[in-house]
Amino acid sequence: MSVLEIKNLTISFDGKKAVDNLSLELNQNEIVGLVGESGCGKSLTAFSILGITPPNSNLEGQILYKEQDLLKLDDESKRKIRGNKISLIPQDPLSALNPVFTVGEQISEVLEAHKKLPYLEAVKISKAALESVNIPNPAQRLKDYPYQFSGGMKQRVLIAMALVNEPDLLIADEPTTALDVTIQLQILEIMKDLKKKGKAVLLITHDLGVVSEVCDRVYVMYSGNIVEAASTKEIFTNPKHPYTIGLLNSLPGENKKNLLPIKGQPPSIDSIPSGCAFHPRCDFVMDRCKSKIPELYEIKSTKEHKSRCFLEVDN
Repeated sequence: MSVLEIKNLTISFDGKKAVDNLSLELNQNEIVGLVGESGCGKSLTAFSILGITPPNSNLEGQILYKEQDLLKLDDESKRKIRGNKISLIPQDPLSALNPVFTVGEQISEVLEAHKKLPYLEAVKISKAALESVNIPNPAQRLKDYPYQFSGGMKQRVLIAMALVNEPDLLIADEPTTALDVTIQLQILEIMKDLKKKGKAVLLITHDLGVVSEVCDRVYVMYSGNIVEAASTKEIFTNPKHPYTIGLLNSLPGENKKNLLPIKGQPPSIDSIPSGCAFHPRCDFVMDRCKSKIPELYEIKSTKEHKSRCFLEVDN
């Protein structure tokens, strides 16, 4: 069952497109990765689902949550869904928590806002939420302030806060950034448990190692576009788009003597090149790449694998 379906989403600022004609789908019992370099539009796409894009942004297309178009809802209707049916684990745990309120007050506030629960019942559920993310002595830790938690503990608090209302869809925006490997594994296990419970998770990351651990399918994003979409196994064993190949070649491996970084830098919103946005950095560039934007072509061997590259037309 489809929990989230984005159709032809375009997000622009003063006519400049930060996200261009993006489409993706996320089903129940599924973890889907949205992968790409910083600045490609991953977080902006996540914010558009929640209805919290900057005031000067212009959105076109459809964002369907269980067939309900979120872009057509008024602000009050969006607030009822945001944090309740759709939750976000924000990218920076160091700044996401309010330093002047205890952790318990901040988790309880989420319950009081959406469930209208009395304070004592909210505290009880908040304690259970901290237990669910493996925070020791949760009754005491509810009384502590954010500065009394380590970075990994803060991240787990944010996960508890995102999950306390039992949302259908969890958006995890770089949830393992700046965390040590042990804490990363614990957070990834929490995501796997959510999948087992029937939840849908959209994992936004630049870390392909994390993707390989937990994701069922992957969308690769470059300069506001989806450039490749496939199962995780297909992405790692049979990558098709030159950008995806470049990302994988830049990863360390047992048989690699040297890493092969992608040359150049991703374009800014003010300097997106004509044609395929990746062509200035591409080793397979052809003349038509410089003037025409390729479609998201189906790979002939499997209809579930797509690549936005003219190479697929020639093969």
